[in-house]
Amino acid sequence: MSKVIGMVRTIPAARFAVKRNKYPGNRYRWRVNRRGSTLDGVRRQNLADVLRHVHRAGRASRAELTATTGLNRSTVAALVAELEDLGLLVEGDPLATSRVGRPSPLVTPAAEPVVLAANPEVDAVTVGVVGLSARVDRVIRRPVERIPTPDDAVEIIADIVEELRAEGALEGRRMLGAGLAVPGLVRAEDHLVRWAPHLGWRDSRVADLVADRLGVPCAAGNDATLGAMAEHVFGAGRGIDDLVYLNGGASGIGGGVVLGGRIVGGMNGYAGEFGQNKPGLGDSTDRLSPDGVLEDEVSRRRLLDALGLEHADEAELEHALLASDDADVLAEVAREQRVLAVALSNAINVLNPSVVILGGFLAALRAADPQGLEELVRAHALEAATEGVRIVEAALGGVRLLIGAAELALAPLLADPARARGASTSDP
Repeated sequence: MSKVIGMVRTIPAARFAVKRNKYPGNRYRWRVNRRGSTLDGVRRQNLADVLRHVHRAGRASRAELTATTGLNRSTVAALVAELEDLGLLVEGDPLATSRVGRPSPLVTPAAEPVVLAANPEVDAVTVGVVGLSARVDRVIRRPVERIPTPDDAVEIIADIVEELRAEGALEGRRMLGAGLAVPGLVRAEDHLVRWAPHLGWRDSRVADLVADRLGVPCAAGNDATLGAMAEHVFGAGRGIDDLVYLNGGASGIGGGVVLGGRIVGGMNGYAGEFGQNKPGLGDSTDRLSPDGVLEDEVSRRRLLDALGLEHADEAELEHALLASDDADVLAEVAREQRVLAVALSNAINVLNPSVVILGGFLAALRAADPQGLEELVRAHALEAATEGVRIVEAALGGVRLLIGAAELALAPLLADPARARGASTSDP
């Protein structure tokens, strides 16, 4: 059992050192090993524990932090004061309570630290300003007339940053970094985009290009994996240890998996590519793409074509599907649900999640007939595997990928808050 001495938690029986280690879904993770430790290292870990809790909870009293971290009250008070000095947390008046005794001060994230989050797609590049606790302050979506190259995407991101600066959205903010949600295979070790098929990117170091252009650290990850992370931490998967997330976007279908409370990245971070699997078809007449993959059959473009729309954002697409009684639209929705149901049942059989979360146009597809989709899934999956499983829409809506990209950019800070002491307070 550990005990607390002053500002740090000590662990008897061995001397430990805190070391930084890379892992998929979050570039930095603190771990403890059996080489000579420093009190400063353990203090940094305690700072990280407090900041992560407030970041994920949105707010917490000092008493809650004491109970969560297992540290004593004076240590928590000192850690909160240091994080406030670093400009990461703000301590304010306590909430009204009926409990006996002196109320505990309320701790909330500071507003000044932010990261830039970007999602390059085949039809647009979207950039958001995101703070701690998934606070999205501003989003700008820039449609494109042609599929952007990595250089195009960097130029658009830089142009949007200039627009944000001109309108005052970055005034007085502390820009801590940038994160990219890319629709493709992104190597976790170095953020190299190995293959983004719909964008046509191969072995692209777009994160490095953004970092060089904006002058802040930049990390990249698969968009659906980051969407899964965002929904797990802040959305429909909050508090759920086992979930499957499928994201439907202009570039097709991607996925993310959380098992035992951890994002499953695989050896290189490529896990979750549901859209590239061959679809199972209960009815052979449902196939429209000879030798196609899942995202060829379950397609945003096909839904738009059925509706007679050239473009629509996620909310517009869902509204159009729900409002339509056109026979061709209803037939396409039913066909895509039948194909999607087989993919979902396979995922449920293999992974046994508590919840399946659908984002993007897949959420709209579910909304068109929630009960019908669930019945189809249960008809294909093992009966025991589907017991208690819920199929729900993503709770974070159109900003889920930006929140996931922001989590990736914030990961180094959340692992070591002391690094904020050297962060620039100027605009990028």
